[in-house]
Amino acid sequence: MLSLKSVDKKWIWEKWGPGGVLRREGGVGLKKKNQIKVGCCGFAVAQKKYFELFEVIEIQQSFYQLPEIRTAERWRISAPAGFEFTMKAWQLITHAPSSPTYRRLRDRIEPSKSDRYGSFKPTKEVFDAWNRTAAFARTLGATIIVFQCPASFRPLAQNVKNMEGFFTGIDREGFTFAWEPRGPWPDDVVVRLCKDFGLIHCVDPCKNEALFGELDYFRLHGIGDYQYTYTDEELETLKKMLGKKPAYVMFNNSTMKEDALRFIGLVA
Repeated sequence: MLSLKSVDKKWIWEKWGPGGVLRREGGVGLKKKNQIKVGCCGFAVAQKKYFELFEVIEIQQSFYQLPEIRTAERWRISAPAGFEFTMKAWQLITHAPSSPTYRRLRDRIEPSKSDRYGSFKPTKEVFDAWNRTAAFARTLGATIIVFQCPASFRPLAQNVKNMEGFFTGIDREGFTFAWEPRGPWPDDVVVRLCKDFGLIHCVDPCKNEALFGELDYFRLHGIGDYQYTYTDEELETLKKMLGKKPAYVMFNNSTMKEDALRFIGLVA
């Protein structure tokens, strides 16, 4: 049976609270109960047009290959007042170099060090990847960072130990972390990890129930496949899933722009 080592959570809860949400004033994040932000995972249209249509975006490029800091500066300057950026953490933190997603990585990985990447391993390479991710996020003004894990990241004792070493070893000042496990993680383990490490349980609500967090962060990947358009009935069902908590609803399917705009019409 998987067991979790007890950790001192006071340092997390003083700043992040038991729901994984950073205690901060100001900013562009959700502040009111029932507040909903709807957007896309990536620029689904030209950037200028996207800024006109939506008030939030989840940056995807940061997962495959972290852009230059000057790119973050340019995006932030281009965005209108009140627009919010969230972003995915760099894959070097969560995914092993054997992942096909590394085909889009431009940074060179030394073959002799390939076992030092991914799975939240508390290695210099993973911590360096976090430091670069955090620098980009702070420049962009993104406060929510999504850690999406591959389905191969299972609820093993070593993986839990890696998560403890990572989340208790980094500078997370100013950030809210959303964790999207995609393997078969037991509900009780997910809740305990989110509590221990101040994480929001990020899910596709059409597939899984969000188990922990003072806000919901939903990522809709399409039912069965990325090449999917949500029906009106499915969007109505999604609307009913939204509770009293603030929520981010981020579409990540082939017709994300159209589906997101239709959903905005439903919840307006």
